[in-house]
Amino acid sequence: MKNIARVMLCVLLGGVGAGAQSPGGEKVLSHAQVFPLDGMTMRKMPNGGESRDVVRGALMTGEAVGVHESVLPVGSVPNPQHVIQHSELIMVQEGMIEFEHGDQAEKVGAGGVIYVALGTMHTLKNVGDVPAKYFVVAIGGDMKK
Repeated sequence: MKNIARVMLCVLLGGVGAGAQSPGGEKVLSHAQVFPLDGMTMRKMPNGGESRDVVRGALMTGEAVGVHESVLPVGSVPNPQHVIQHSELIMVQEGMIEFEHGDQAEKVGAGGVIYVALGTMHTLKNVGDVPAKYFVVAIGGDMKK
């Protein structure tokens, strides 16, 4: 499952790679490239989780994009309810996550995908009995900053 999720990210991003700067100042992802795990800096989060940035830049079609991988400890949340000014696809690789948005709470397990629309008040929580691992693909909006 680990290798499939990484391949899925490469497919979602199309041709990626370090290139020139876009008019907005983002790194243009202009050619195919592999992002090995050992090349990603791991950050420890205040909740005991981990996060690794995969890539941040602009696609050749102009959309700003950022991708990171996170591990969320059992029972924890990555951050409190918040509103985003971009769109996100969250791909659950391991564990069980509860996606709280508006007045709803939906659970999704390994292989499931969460879509967070621009302007959505939301949070995630690991409601499983193992650490939850997931990838976030953030597109557009404030990703240009």
